Amino acid sequence: MKKFFQEIKADIKFKSAGPGQKLTESVGERAPRGKPNQPALQQPRQGPTDEAQMAAAAALARLEQKQPRARGPTSQESIRNQVRKELRAEATVSGSPEAPGTNRVPEPREEGSTHLAVPAVCFTCPLTGATLRKDQRDAHIKEAILSPPSTDPVAASIMKIHTFNRDRDRVKLGVDTIAKYLDNICLHPEEEKYRKIKLQNRVFQERINCLEGTHEFFEAVGFQKALLPVPDQEGPEEFYVLSEAALAQPQSLRKHKEQLLVAEPVRATLARQRRVFQPSPLASQFDLPGDFFNLTAEEVRREQRLRSEAVERLSVLRTKAMREREEQRERRRYTYTLLRVRFPDGCLLQGTFYARERVAALYAFVREALQSDWLPFELLASGGQRLSEEESPAFDECGLVPSALLTFSWDAALLEDLRAAGAEPDSSILKPELLSTIEKLS
Repeated sequence: MKKFFQEIKADIKFKSAGPGQKLTESVGERAPRGKPNQPALQQPRQGPTDEAQMAAAAALARLEQKQPRARGPTSQESIRNQVRKELRAEATVSGSPEAPGTNRVPEPREEGSTHLAVPAVCFTCPLTGATLRKDQRDAHIKEAILSPPSTDPVAASIMKIHTFNRDRDRVKLGVDTIAKYLDNICLHPEEEKYRKIKLQNRVFQERINCLEGTHEFFEAVGFQKALLPVPDQEGPEEFYVLSEAALAQPQSLRKHKEQLLVAEPVRATLARQRRVFQPSPLASQFDLPGDFFNLTAEEVRREQRLRSEAVERLSVLRTKAMREREEQRERRRYTYTLLRVRFPDGCLLQGTFYARERVAALYAFVREALQSDWLPFELLASGGQRLSEEESPAFDECGLVPSALLTFSWDAALLEDLRAAGAEPDSSILKPELLSTIEKLS
């Protein structure tokens, strides 16, 4: 083996020694291989033509495309570090992902601007019907529940339990425990021990006493506080004791239990803020208020959790389908979206939606504005993409965030039938009461 490598080295050295030389030839007899002594006339150098420059630029572009991309870090720790750096950079630079089919995401405007597409994101209180700003909704609902003396104290206490306590798991545990107390009374009305609830009981303290509205519920259904003696204990303890009048009406206890179990928190609903605009070349331009971009504390925590999960996901190899799903989730950064629908006559219908709402909600919104709401129609996104009401994907999954312009079109089969009958669809599509409120888009 050693001799083999020596032969290879000798061969390489021989080939690199230069051109050969005859043994009978002296050094002085060798003809010089340099340039001739007479200097050649040098022509002035001319710049490349425009065609040559264009060809060179195209060649450079092809070379850049062929250049292999630099490989990223391979170890899991280095990948995590790289992702953390990118996340920190994103935190300092407010870069928002661009929605498909648009050149850029519209910049948020100040709320005092007169050219906003919508003044702000607004909500409707289900108790009073008032229109509320985003930062007013929780305080207004709490005031609406507390302020007037309720004619139904049981219903008011149930609303407090489900609305004022944010931890849904804790609410469910407390509600199930109260329901168990009422079940025991209804199943064993003759058993006195089930009609008494010790307030210092560990289960009562951990599951019920910590929830706002539970004491009001017990008092509303017929429990009264009383100091009762406890065996093997010197002083009395405080109990909730069911009154005889409430015990005589077990059907009412069952009704209140069912109300408590099926109740939902009182939440303000998103106001569509429906507006109708005249035909305008500015239909695809959206000046959005900051509400469409600002995140609440809960939304920020959710975003941080999603980013932490992204760090772990990026530390493993992913298929193309997995990467596409991740890119789709990245578009779910917006909570709201402003949508406009352009009709064949050029009029525009505008409404506000949650970004996670389904396309079926938009179809229902448009159908409510039509004179002939029973006729089939289609909604088309940019590029002619048909939005299916049956499949009903979410707006953020379709890239329709934070704003989008869509096109209304009658169903193709309907148009074919009308034309076969020598008719055309009515040019006036929207309801007259909406057309009476039409505005100029500026």
